[in-house]
Amino acid sequence: MTPDIKKVLIVGAGFGGLSAALVLEKQKPENLKIILVSDKPHFEYTPALYRVVTGRSPLEVCIPVREIVRGRNIEFSIDKIVGVDVGQKIAKGSSGSRYQFDYLILALGSEASYFGIPGLEQFSLGFKSIPEALKLKRHLHRLFEDCVNPVGKPDEKICLLHLVVVGAGASGVELAGELAVYTKKLASQHKVDPALITIDLVEAAPRILPMFAEVVSARVADRLRHLGINIYVNRPMVKEDIEGIQVQGMSVKTKTVIWTAGVKPNSFYQEAKIFEYDQKGRVIVDEYLQAKGLKNIFVMGDGASTKYSGLAQTAISDGKLVAQNIIRMLGSRPLIRQQERKPYYVVPAGPGWAVAILGRVTIYGAVGWFVRRAADFRYFLSILSLGKALTVFRNGRTLCEACSICLPQYNGDGFGKKI
Repeated sequence: MTPDIKKVLIVGAGFGGLSAALVLEKQKPENLKIILVSDKPHFEYTPALYRVVTGRSPLEVCIPVREIVRGRNIEFSIDKIVGVDVGQKIAKGSSGSRYQFDYLILALGSEASYFGIPGLEQFSLGFKSIPEALKLKRHLHRLFEDCVNPVGKPDEKICLLHLVVVGAGASGVELAGELAVYTKKLASQHKVDPALITIDLVEAAPRILPMFAEVVSARVADRLRHLGINIYVNRPMVKEDIEGIQVQGMSVKTKTVIWTAGVKPNSFYQEAKIFEYDQKGRVIVDEYLQAKGLKNIFVMGDGASTKYSGLAQTAISDGKLVAQNIIRMLGSRPLIRQQERKPYYVVPAGPGWAVAILGRVTIYGAVGWFVRRAADFRYFLSILSLGKALTVFRNGRTLCEACSICLPQYNGDGFGKKI
């Protein structure tokens, strides 16, 4: 007798969604069909996006989902889920497709939040996605091209090369550190005086990396200042316009404001109108990551109201837990409770230097950087074959520039094509 086939629909092919799909597929339950839906054909390795901004190849962070699921019993569709009918157990796609499910896993990640600051969404640059990272990279190259062929007043060069990174959490620190080195390289290639470059890191809190211990913040701040970065704390942003930004106590004239300070759960969660939410707009879930009152719908990662949501490690762990619990539900076994363990943190601050916080141990410098790169490779190996993981990892060294002056003719790997 053919077993009753159950369908699990996974929405989102980020860290959490892929984790759930791969764990479910590995278990190979005969009576389960796995359907993965994402609005992008690729997986974005977001921890490395800042390296795309500063000249590395997007091949390191853009991995086709079909390459990940190839040869696995996972059905993949490119679509955007726009609604869920809880009673009928159907998810509706923007394509018009309807996806029947017995279990629904929502792993939609987060999006930028501008906190209602006037002008910020209109004039600032971001890098939460590959298109945004590439747009920011092209913008940087245009700044240096304009300095080679200046238009307007002589002091316009100073304005053009004044970069402001708003938000000194991990993303802001990573980007500022890379920019400090990368912009000097661009200055050399474009024959522009590097003394014209100014990089400001602006934070509303009393110190950078406010989520970490003060000693860590101080050590990283010293590193950033050594790279020539100006740090401004206790400076909440007031507004932005076409001429620059205004923060508490000062105004800055600039054409480059990079916003890293705010995120919120994917807007789908609010638009679905089937959940209960916490004060941050995250979906309230139980200890099994089931949405409150909806036992067959799981919410994980950035959208779930859990202690450490918002981190890749948390999303991966959530995906594994949800997959295991669905397998247990199929077998009518007790579910596993989420164990909220404090994750490890590794924050680069310029090429070759990072702080790694591994429980009670904190490592700084080149060893911290090695820990970060080892973690990157370990993740690639968890979703790809060894050969493909090595290819993706090595492509991180490939320069992929955005103007003819910086475009390499040949770098030894056969890459160097203009984007």
